[in-house]
Amino acid sequence: MYVGALELDVVLGDIRSLKEKRSAVRPVLAELRRRFEVTVAEAGHLDKHRRSLIGVAAVAADAEHVRDLLDACERLVAGRPELELVSTRRRWLGPHD
Repeated sequence: MYVGALELDVVLGDIRSLKEKRSAVRPVLAELRRRFEVTVAEAGHLDKHRRSLIGVAAVAADAEHVRDLLDACERLVAGRPELELVSTRRRWLGPHD
């Protein structure tokens, strides 16, 4: 079993409130869940209007499949015009960890 976690640090566009932030982030989280069947949540910068840390996790029997899923999630977020992807971080857990 392989587990991969991806942290996506993003800056949001013209956002003036936490309510607007939720309205911008929720559709991204829903699309990641729907398209890739991964676990996803807003995991950081919860008190900042224009920043968000999106956490994605995937589990599979094959490490390559997990890597491909996380790559696709990163491309989706990077391609969203309302978000600017600042940085990413990956963590892995495999059968020998």
